[in-house]
This record gives sequence, C-alpha cells and structure tokens, in this order.
Amino acid sequence: MSQTPDIHALLEGVRAGTVSVAEAEGVLRRKPFEDLGYARLDTHRQLRSGFPEVVFCQGKADAHLVRIFETLWQANGAVLGTRATAEQFEQVKKVLPNAEYDPVSRTIRCESEPKPRKGRIVVCTAGTADLPMAEEAARTAEFFGRNVERLYDVGVSGLHRLLARLETLQSARCIVVAAGMEGALASVVGGLVACPVVAVPTSVGYGASFGGLSALLTMLNSCANGVAVVNIDNGYGAGYLAAQIDKMGENEP
Repeated sequence: MSQTPDIHALLEGVRAGTVSVAEAEGVLRRKPFEDLGYARLDTHRQLRSGFPEVVFCQGKADAHLVRIFETLWQANGAVLGTRATAEQFEQVKKVLPNAEYDPVSRTIRCESEPKPRKGRIVVCTAGTADLPMAEEAARTAEFFGRNVERLYDVGVSGLHRLLARLETLQSARCIVVAAGMEGALASVVGGLVACPVVAVPTSVGYGASFGGLSALLTMLNSCANGVAVVNIDNGYGAGYLAAQIDKMGENEP
C-alpha cells in the first residue's frame, strides 16, 4: 500500500481482509511529513482528516512546485493546486501528464481515478464576476468527493432568479455563496434554508467596496442564522469547509 488512505478506510480494509495488519502498521509508522528542505509536506493529513494536503501555487518557484506535486502524488494518488497560472500548469504536466487545468478557478487537479461523489452542496454567485471564487470552491469540494450543483448569477438585483431555484437550495446540506458589491446574497440565502451557509466575500465592486471589505462586513453582520464567513476571495476555504460539513451529514436521512 503505497498511498495514504484516510484512517477509516484503512481500518475497514483491515477488518475486511483487503489490507493486512503489516500493511496498516506500515502506513501508521510512516513519517508524518516529507522534508524537501524548502517545504515540509504533510503526508499524514489525509490519514488524520480524510482530506489530503492542497498546494497553494501562487509565488512558488517552478522547480519547487513540480517537486511538491510529485511528492504529494506519490503519497496520495491525487493532488489539487489552487491559485495556479497556466505556465505553472505546463510545468506540472511535464511530470504528471494526467494533470488538468481550469483557467476560471485557476486550479490544477491530478487524480489517478475520479472519486465517487456523494452529498448535496450548492454553490451560488451573485454575479458572473464572482465565478472564479465560486469555481474554486466548487472544484475543491468535488476534489474531496462531494456532489456540487451550481446556481450562478442569482444576485439580489433580480431576486426572482434565486427564488425560482428554492427547492434546489432547500435540498442542500451546505451552501456556498460568493458575492461582491454589498454582499447581501448570503443573508438572503441564509434566511431561506435550514442548512449552513458558507459566505465568500469577493473583491468585486466599485471603489467604495474597498476590494471586498464591504461584502465582508455585510456578511459578518448578517442577521440570518447559520451564516459563516471566510476571507475575501477564499473560494478554497469555503469549498473545504462545505465538504467537511457535507461529509459529516452522510449518515443523516
């Protein structure tokens, strides 16, 4: 067993007889991080949390980035990179030919085989300009094995567009809302549903939006219950949190 499973899958494998006690012991004894000198990669993260380490690509030297991807691929059989450029993707693809790049979300994804997806996450945007952050959230959640439905361009300036999809919203286990300008969409959605809402303030708007600060403050001050807020433009953080919430609800009816 060369790749690190999550601990539940490892123990289930031992019980089912598909993983030997010696193999499981080898995984648990494995060094919990890989020291590359310029990076210490958390190769036990999937074992602890069920989700492997994700690479923040922005600002990394090409040689470092490629080696990080290679190492995580060897450990986990899957790698997700965020805030990546097309040029960085070309470097990664030289060593991982199955890597895929999405220019909207700026993510690089490598998987030995697609994960079966479960759950019910909905990702909404107020406008089309919020798509990069929303897609970063959606693709993160999908990488972690979650089903994602997208509802884009349903902002409060045309509220009927959102209300037309009320059944979809109310069937979700978790909803991600990406909105700039004044950021009101998260409060509206929070008032319509029973599930948690993860709000992503985006740096979309005119000067007085202060690069997403106005949306951030609106979302932090929401009077709707069950609205949590991540940092400005942090689609990855929203997608990760939504995946955690959704996974915890798998045994619910």
